[in-house]
Amino acid sequence: MKTDLQYKIALSLTQGIGITISKNLIAYVGSVEGIFKEKKQNLLKIQGIGGFLAQNITNGKALLLADKELEFIEKHNVKTYFYLDNKYPEKLKHCDDAPIILFQIGETNLNQSKILSIVGTRNATSYGMEICGNLVKKLSDRGHNPLIISGLAYGIDSCAHKNALKYKLDTVAVLGHGLKTIYPASHRSLAKKITNSGALLTEFPSETKPDRPNFVKRNRIIAGLSDATIIIESGEKGGALITADIANSYNRDVFAIPGRIEDKYSIGCNKLIKTNKAALLEKVEDLEYLLGWDITKPKQKEIQKELFNELSEIELLLFNIINENNGISIDQISLHAKILMSKVSATLLEMEFNGIIKCLPGKIYKSNNL
Repeated sequence: MKTDLQYKIALSLTQGIGITISKNLIAYVGSVEGIFKEKKQNLLKIQGIGGFLAQNITNGKALLLADKELEFIEKHNVKTYFYLDNKYPEKLKHCDDAPIILFQIGETNLNQSKILSIVGTRNATSYGMEICGNLVKKLSDRGHNPLIISGLAYGIDSCAHKNALKYKLDTVAVLGHGLKTIYPASHRSLAKKITNSGALLTEFPSETKPDRPNFVKRNRIIAGLSDATIIIESGEKGGALITADIANSYNRDVFAIPGRIEDKYSIGCNKLIKTNKAALLEKVEDLEYLLGWDITKPKQKEIQKELFNELSEIELLLFNIINENNGISIDQISLHAKILMSKVSATLLEMEFNGIIKCLPGKIYKSNNL
């Protein structure tokens, strides 16, 4: 016997049916289950339903696909949000092109009072990465604790996720593929950490591949979930600008970090500001003012102490070397530590991810002042 969830999944998997037609179908028939039990000639009477869609609904293919998808959902403890469910993200309900259903791994509240999207170029500069980290830290320090949304891509996206994790904020990665895949593959470890302090979210069935059009499509979810979208570095074209345009179409606030006029990856942000498609963002106080956020008492956190308590013996050794010789190359670190370069390199990468140190151009390492 099929469940209500199977019918909901089947509706989302029926070729040619989006949220508008879904609403028409449910309004006419009265339930999702009833849609698949309705006679073809009756379906043809519904606005927007022609012979092609009626055939897709009644041929049973979508229900077979839904059975397979339900197996994955049950095996991997996937949560689902159908657009009529109470837990479906409230902000997305106000978007005409919102997904019929969402699939989620992890725990988070998609209806939090403060939700921000942070996106930008995959080719982020040290300037952009620093701005991103400082912004997330300040949001945490000032007690706002927003849910941070991004797309798990290289550059600014991954930087936003990593800093959200670092400063104990929930974060959600919106994927351009199914939950059976992680793209890019090098972000598997990051994705795992996100599921422990947030969630992976997608509209795509589990086996959907990371095809290029899917990433453009997922940008509307990133924009639609949020109170505001923040662009940190963008070229003249790119996914971040598409997300900004979508956010504007939803009448959501858009902010952009300005950059030098000759910088390749500041062109997009500067143009957004110049054409009044984004408000200039220099500091967190700009967000507080324009979004009407109250300032709460800053959290007293001992991040550095927490991190140092978790350092391994080799990490502590490398940190002390870097701290004593601030601005030291990886070769010199290896010599001082008397440890193989391959081991030093892997350890430094993990320390950089955890915010203990930072890597400057030329593989020069400095300690972070947390």
